[in-house]
Amino acid sequence: MPDRTDANLFTALRAAFPAALDEIAIECADGDRLNYSWRDLERGTAMLANLLASLELPPGSRIAVQTEKSVEALLLYLAVLRAGFVYLPLNNAYQSAELEYFIKDAQPAVFVCAGQHFGWVSKLAFQAGTQFVFTLNEDRTGSLLDRAAHHDDRHEVVPKAASDLAAILYTSGTTGRSKGAMLSHGNLLSNARTLKDYWDWQAGDVLIHALPIFHVHGLFVASHGALLNGSKMIWFSKFDPRAVIRRFADATVFMGVPTLYTRMLGEAALTPAACARMRLFISGSAPLLIETWRDWQQRSGHLILERYGMSETLMLTSNPCKPQDGARKGGTVGPALPGVGLRIHDDEGRPCSVDQVGHIQVRGPNVFAGYWQMPEKTKEEFSADGWFKTGDVGRIDAHGYVSIVGRSKDLIISGGFNVYPAEVEGFLNELPGVSESAVIGVPHPDFGEAVVAVLTPKPGATLQPAEMIASMKGRIAGFKVPKVMLVAAELPRNAMGKVQKKLLREQYAELFK
Repeated sequence: MPDRTDANLFTALRAAFPAALDEIAIECADGDRLNYSWRDLERGTAMLANLLASLELPPGSRIAVQTEKSVEALLLYLAVLRAGFVYLPLNNAYQSAELEYFIKDAQPAVFVCAGQHFGWVSKLAFQAGTQFVFTLNEDRTGSLLDRAAHHDDRHEVVPKAASDLAAILYTSGTTGRSKGAMLSHGNLLSNARTLKDYWDWQAGDVLIHALPIFHVHGLFVASHGALLNGSKMIWFSKFDPRAVIRRFADATVFMGVPTLYTRMLGEAALTPAACARMRLFISGSAPLLIETWRDWQQRSGHLILERYGMSETLMLTSNPCKPQDGARKGGTVGPALPGVGLRIHDDEGRPCSVDQVGHIQVRGPNVFAGYWQMPEKTKEEFSADGWFKTGDVGRIDAHGYVSIVGRSKDLIISGGFNVYPAEVEGFLNELPGVSESAVIGVPHPDFGEAVVAVLTPKPGATLQPAEMIASMKGRIAGFKVPKVMLVAAELPRNAMGKVQKKLLREQYAELFK
């Protein structure tokens, strides 16, 4: 993308608003909430942008936000872009120790939090040098809106270059110190435009938005997709499987994490008739079990489109949407998106052959510039020829479809042999009675690391670990078979539904001692 001075992402999103500004842009699924027209989005973002401008902040100031999901929170994000500042979304589950780190690292000029947390959040923020702390609540109250109400509802968008910083997203920090991925206006806009075409966004599309908005999936992929297409969103502040299924009759596109799909599969209301108007179901943020993919096809009549991305790169690959681009293949995340380079190298840095497992590296206009205030870490994460090392392990088949095998940090080395957890999990999940599995490596006096599986049973099923271990020995290499299988009611997950294997490794670290 050319580095020009009119590349503010908000400019492109605003240009896609329909001519009829009084049509509904966001319909709130919660019955007691207001609906929002495109004119409301225009006026609301202008007033918030004017408030930010009135604070006389230095160029490039970070605006940190930790609030519950609301339309006003989305308007705040758009206003930050519009005013030319940098948006810093924070998971609303973060507690004081985590926030203290983020505030000290990012040094935001403004922090917006839920009113109930103002006391302790403002103390942390002011101690770290933050100048302004506002509150924003789910019910349209708080000092942010009170202050914005006094500002003009017209605002001239601040010009930005494509390379200018638009957002900082902190990685989950499952290993080591969390890192702030710096995403530019060009990164975000190029990826949004690519997805608009590849996912065949159409006139009349309506998106059900049931994801959090502190994360790439809900804030960027879903919101940008609808806004860039001028499409209405049906807005759920919280995911409710029955309520979402009811609204399929009024929508065409749904984006979710695998957990949302499994919860909807538990509802009798999920039928082909209920999904008849829907055009596209998309899944991401965590691996989708092939069983879930098949069950969804049987129950809804639709094939889920699974895609793959990261905070540092936005979306990288996607199963095809349009028939002319190919078939959707369960268990894969599809080919690399147009304009995205993707390669797989072995441990020695040599290109892998077809179906050979290796380390995924990427490049393209969607790939971030680096980590906030971490030049050395940034340098480590890029190859000498400029490819970003994703940390994911996978393979590419003869047709270019990518399968993710796992994270390189999750690699288990047992007795000198490499074990990729996702491969073992694929076999475990096919065993009778198994709902889901997580394979981890824990310290072992003889093998260095031992393969351990934590399993959750299907409703009404009783798992027999000894028998399951025996059956596995006839299916995969002995060094890959878990030494121990443990049964748990559920697996620990983060807010986006990813299994937190770090917590499992900590929990079972003493298993063989």
